[in-house]
Amino acid sequence: MHKPAKVTLVGAGPGDPELITLKGMSALKSADVVLYDALVHPDLLDHAPDAEHIFVGKRKGCYAFQQDQINELMVSRAYSHGHVVRLKGGDPFVFGRGSEELEFASKQGIEVEVIPGISSCIAVPSAADIPVTKRGVSKSFWVITGTTREHELCRDITHAARSSATVVILMGMSKLPEIVRIFEREGKSNLPVAIIQNGTLDNEKIGVGTVNTILEVVEKDKLSNPAIIVLGEVVSSRSQLQWVRREAALKELT
Repeated sequence: MHKPAKVTLVGAGPGDPELITLKGMSALKSADVVLYDALVHPDLLDHAPDAEHIFVGKRKGCYAFQQDQINELMVSRAYSHGHVVRLKGGDPFVFGRGSEELEFASKQGIEVEVIPGISSCIAVPSAADIPVTKRGVSKSFWVITGTTREHELCRDITHAARSSATVVILMGMSKLPEIVRIFEREGKSNLPVAIIQNGTLDNEKIGVGTVNTILEVVEKDKLSNPAIIVLGEVVSSRSQLQWVRREAALKELT
């Protein structure tokens, strides 16, 4: 009996394979085909051992498939195989093209479902002991793409730099010098900054500085993509929490 065509858009979480949701894991177990992106941890594919696995992501600007090809592949596999899981890093609706893909599948008469994922914009700072909001420090936060589809710096960063909010920038490492200049122009040279590379993974690297020192930190620590940029007073919470932990550990020893 031929299986009905279905596409499920699943958020894989920020990197650590244990941070996928139970519902996302269940979808993988029922998948006939998995189309996955570059930032998806390979261990997640183990939850779909009998499915066809197709890499459709990009690495260093090189695309395995163009977006139109992904859309067509997703639909054709749904009709020929049944249940297609489109597995995307983080949450599929945060700077992904998940909504476009679901719209395309829906227009072809295919049943669609969305299973949200834990977004890296919150989870990665959190795992690094940096809260995006904190009572008395930051009442709000911006989440901004560093690079637009025209490969330009997002203009919203200028507006965010004028606020007192925490600013989390994804896909912004190539634009870091421009970002630094914007915050310096707003008189925020001493604002704390953290760069978190490969967040939540075993090879995570974290560089902490201020707006006027972060470029040196990046060069010294050899930080690069994939990384998240966090600007705001909340970054100082990382060292504060680490100090509290050290003090608690010393008390236990004495």
